[in-house]
Amino acid sequence: MAIYKLHINGRSYQADVEPDTPLLWVLRDNFGLVGTKYSCGIGACGACTVHVNGQAMRSCTLPVAAVGTQKVITIEGLSANGDHPVQKAWDEVDVAQCGYCQSGQIMTAAAFLKSNPKPTADQIDNAMHGNICRCGAYHRIKEAVKLASTKA
Repeated sequence: MAIYKLHINGRSYQADVEPDTPLLWVLRDNFGLVGTKYSCGIGACGACTVHVNGQAMRSCTLPVAAVGTQKVITIEGLSANGDHPVQKAWDEVDVAQCGYCQSGQIMTAAAFLKSNPKPTADQIDNAMHGNICRCGAYHRIKEAVKLASTKA
């Protein structure tokens, strides 16, 4: 076990865990940040997506030891009041069905739009293709990402 000092959502946290513990479990089990979801456990579905230094990363396969002093943002830290342009677009388009994948979808979309604020439809498809939606709401997800790009 080792003590890791992490910078998450603008706050400092400390966890005494094994170095290979996935960031996902540190967030959920040690810090109570349960908005980041577990689904596949192999980084294939995107439900566990967080931002690490502004980049969308799969937290289920990212060992806590690899995080170091990088800044981590979870869905809880994306905006104080749920008013990030992507979150607002998600509500406006009424994307969610079961909602399980939504935090990962939103985090992926937010990181993508930060690097590409005026994407084409094909660029949106390419950016979001690695996030799986069990309900098949892909059309509404794409529509919300496009809408968010007009609000930022």
